[in-house]
Amino acid sequence: MKRLGDIPTLPDAAGAYRWFYADVSAGPFSAVCIFMLGSLFSPRYSVAARRGGLPLEHSAVNFALYHEGVRRLWVLSEYPRAQLEAPGRLRIGRSTLTYGDGGRVRMEVEDWTAPWGRPVRACLTLEPLTPLGEVVRLMPGLPHYWQALAPRARARLEVPSLGVTSDGLGYHDTNHGEELLGERLPGWHWSRTHREDATVVDYHLPEGAAPLRVMARAHGVSCERDTGTRTRPTNFTGWGLRVPTRLHAGDTVVGQARLLESSPFYARLEARRGALDAMGEVADFRRFHSPLIRWMAHFRTRVEKAA
Repeated sequence: MKRLGDIPTLPDAAGAYRWFYADVSAGPFSAVCIFMLGSLFSPRYSVAARRGGLPLEHSAVNFALYHEGVRRLWVLSEYPRAQLEAPGRLRIGRSTLTYGDGGRVRMEVEDWTAPWGRPVRACLTLEPLTPLGEVVRLMPGLPHYWQALAPRARARLEVPSLGVTSDGLGYHDTNHGEELLGERLPGWHWSRTHREDATVVDYHLPEGAAPLRVMARAHGVSCERDTGTRTRPTNFTGWGLRVPTRLHAGDTVVGQARLLESSPFYARLEARRGALDAMGEVADFRRFHSPLIRWMAHFRTRVEKAA
């Protein structure tokens, strides 16, 4: 079974990006951790990239912890550098992403909450239960790519700063691209659902690209374009962002979507029903590049200055 090994190539051109995303569902807790190079949440990179600013100068760590759908911790810290300490180890600030033996993924966060600066230590450990997924171009002709690295994994969530240790299921992927999101790719929404026997990922893209569907099982990971036409109910958040009313795994309704995060350009959602556990995101990157929303984004981010 093909496993994770070295950290993929880091972006080095203005406007490029790569991030490494993981989530864990463990009992009443959910957690999301993202290591970002050319941060999609950075109002500074939105401006600097158009002037030649480089992605590693706008690296960031995001960690969020939820208990029964209520946020307990929020970390979003931007740093002026990131470094590969070894082929399988990435460091941003004091936080590290490590790929170890057997494809094990370990994300260790040592940072501070935004904006108040409360210290946080957290660790997500994932042991893959499936092979790697293939690298997929999201939209025909556009340089934006996605890969499910560990779409189904045995996971442990540890947050020593709150005394939390819990086991569950995890998910890990990476996105990368050669131009700013929002330049030509306006946005997307996607969800992953853990079932008893498999994990399903549905990736919905703008008009012109059929949705992606990934099915991950112990013996393999399949990826196909869903050519069926479906109209599913949506509603608007308080910020006017259109989000799905319910989360689905293919044609199966998981349940009513519960907002974990809501902003003018981004929402994070969750639904659980019995053995079904779904996490999803909606992103409108064109909205993010508006001056007003960039200004608002400063208040959710802690910025580490260069030494």
